Amino acid sequence: MAGRFAPSPTSALHLGNLRTAVVAWLMAVGTGREFRLRIEDLDTTRVRAASSVAEQQLADLAAIGISFDGAVVWQSQRLDAYADALAELDTYPCYCTRAEIAEAASAPHGDGYRPYPGTCLRLSAQRRAELAATRPPALRVRANSAISTVHDQWAGEVTGVVDDFVVVRNDGVPAYNLAVVVDDLAMDIDQVVRGDDLLSSSPRQAWLARQLGGIAPDYAHVPLAVNSDGRRLAKRDGAVTLADLAAIGVDPAQSLSRIAVSLELAEPDEPVSLPKLLSRFDPSALPRTPWVVA
Repeated sequence: MAGRFAPSPTSALHLGNLRTAVVAWLMAVGTGREFRLRIEDLDTTRVRAASSVAEQQLADLAAIGISFDGAVVWQSQRLDAYADALAELDTYPCYCTRAEIAEAASAPHGDGYRPYPGTCLRLSAQRRAELAATRPPALRVRANSAISTVHDQWAGEVTGVVDDFVVVRNDGVPAYNLAVVVDDLAMDIDQVVRGDDLLSSSPRQAWLARQLGGIAPDYAHVPLAVNSDGRRLAKRDGAVTLADLAAIGVDPAQSLSRIAVSLELAEPDEPVSLPKLLSRFDPSALPRTPWVVA
């Protein structure tokens, strides 16, 4: 049994990312699980454009006291595992562009995801051949509008209709939903703690885990950190990374204290450590609203 933190090495971790990592560590260690780290580096173009980011992320996590069990897992080294999983699934090629899906699909979910309307599932062989001559296809898994339910620590039972989602992008890269499920099964991850912007994807991922012969994990989706305008926290919002904060005299210990205050686990400016926070942590008492980082 294990929990995990799985950043993408495309930009420095900001306070919201670090806050989610702290909650994931507390949840895993507090329930006797190992805590694993996975670097989700399949988006090679963005990763190349942000060289050395992964190393900085590891350093920032260590700076606030987070440690991990076992070796770091790099998705870029697991392409064979994704290909093996793909061979077990019923898939079909999809030639739709994002614009075409937006025109044909129903309204997007809260995370911006648009359920696929099944356009390419209904193509004739002739039309499929015509499209194949003009653009490379993505691969979608055939879900037959399955109904999938997951349990979330704070949201309770979450049920969704599983659309025919992408499992391989049209550039040949395994899609997030495939890679994350295959990796979680291989790493014995049975507890997934992450931002609540990913809550609506959980029924899809749980369904896929079952298709691959596994068991869906327990989920806990943490409210996001947002700026004063209510938008998801981002680098453009100023002093939100450890490096930014260090430049104005705020050290990692003080940043951890700030995160602890947001989780109602410490008083303002109180020196804390992860073991101290663990002794105070009650998952049922986690604040349910976004953290406004002023």
